[in-house]
Amino acid sequence: MTLDEQLTYIRKGMAEIIREDDLRDRLIEAARTHRKLRIKAGFDPTSPDLHLGHTVLLRKMKHFQDLGHTVIFLIGDMTALIGDPSGRNVTRPPMTREAIDRNAETYKAQVFKILDPEKTEVRFNSDWLEPLKYTDLIRLFSKYTVARILERDEFAKRYKEGVPIQMHELMYPLAQAYDSVALHCDVEMGGTDQKFNLLVGREIQKDFGQPPQIVATVPILEGLDGVNKMSKSLDNYIGITEPPEVMFRKVMQVSDLLMWRYYELLTDVSLAEIARLRDAIHPMEAKIALGKRIVADFHSPADADRAAEVFNSVVRRKEVPADLQTVPLPDSVRVPTGIRVDKMLAKVGLAESVSDAARKIKAGAVEINGVKVADLILPNPPAELVVQVGKNWRRITVS
Repeated sequence: MTLDEQLTYIRKGMAEIIREDDLRDRLIEAARTHRKLRIKAGFDPTSPDLHLGHTVLLRKMKHFQDLGHTVIFLIGDMTALIGDPSGRNVTRPPMTREAIDRNAETYKAQVFKILDPEKTEVRFNSDWLEPLKYTDLIRLFSKYTVARILERDEFAKRYKEGVPIQMHELMYPLAQAYDSVALHCDVEMGGTDQKFNLLVGREIQKDFGQPPQIVATVPILEGLDGVNKMSKSLDNYIGITEPPEVMFRKVMQVSDLLMWRYYELLTDVSLAEIARLRDAIHPMEAKIALGKRIVADFHSPADADRAAEVFNSVVRRKEVPADLQTVPLPDSVRVPTGIRVDKMLAKVGLAESVSDAARKIKAGAVEINGVKVADLILPNPPAELVVQVGKNWRRITVS
């Protein structure tokens, strides 16, 4: 790619680049000296699984990899002990070392669904933060003032409202900034809610005699409700380890307007092609194509096709209740050859008893994923079953 083409590729899905002229100069210098830029993004392992909101950042990291640069997937096992105050109006509860280590292992297994492992450094910030002595910390903290830290929106709001700010929270931006020093970062990436921390990194790098990093922020991805940030706690998320049928169904829940934002932030489709799709095809077709793209990214194209078939047979051809109750498959209904459907119906409340369930099956009153059930055994069940018995429904997850 030409330099301008590279910058266009990098800009897609970005909220802000500070400063783009610096990035241009750094790309020119990297090409002249055959040096790969070092692109860093940090993830505190505060939950065991990543969702599509996290992948907005991962995808932009991949784009730098596509241009031949090295990305650093930084696991903030030390900063997670502090708790990132970004977007918080209260102090984040501290995590245990055991939970951090457990979550970090799952992160390492998940990120390479997007990133190229050959072009990725996986680092832990405990490698350089934990050995710091008290005198080292004093020197680091002396490089910034309390007034500057309190300029941060979250801190300013909490201070004005009299909401407590714990001393350790003030350390977080400086600890994150020191990560950039330790890694000699050219570019640090994060969500728009991370902008303050990333800018602190620029200042601290200058204090340590390093060129200040370019700050690149990505938008915060709205969840399925189209309003709030995608979050497991709000149950408006799509997890990247969820079964294909579940992922596809959730994508189909987003509004037509939000769908195009997902196209921009969650796929490699160019802005020009997205504009063409908006004019050329029906929104439902576009959404199905989006769902298949996302499922294929984290599973396979075959899984994506099957998930679309299940959705078409169960949802588009039937009126499935919006408030469909979801329950896990009871272990007691499993048999070596599959699932005992009659026992399952009784266990999840769709039949009064096993014998009642058997009668309903015989009468043709039971459908699973849009297909009438004729046998008591369901072999090779998919990851999700949408079960209808008359006017009663259950969604059953098979793990």
